[in-house]
Amino acid sequence: MTPELDPVIHAQARLRVVVTLNALGEGDSITFPGLKDLLGMTAGNLSVHLGKLEEAGYVEIVKTHRGRTPVTYVALTRRGRLAFEEYTAALRTLLDTTSAPPSGA
Repeated sequence: MTPELDPVIHAQARLRVVVTLNALGEGDSITFPGLKDLLGMTAGNLSVHLGKLEEAGYVEIVKTHRGRTPVTYVALTRRGRLAFEEYTAALRTLLDTTSAPPSGA
């Protein structure tokens, strides 16, 4: 049986977001502009993908102020980390299954 890949994470842009956020320590966050620059994405494109990840409970977005300047922080939630672990495990299983020689060959 072929493992299911989480469609929320599987989209290329969202996978890049999740991989980047997963590299941060648990509980750590990055500013929206920092993430945008790191990924080379436009603000609009990143916002759309973060919205889908937030809707799934995979990311947490916190809007606050540093002095008078608004700042948005993005972090991967525990649920997001677990979903990414499950995604990578499913991908490994899929790769292992397809790289094995067919039985009887």
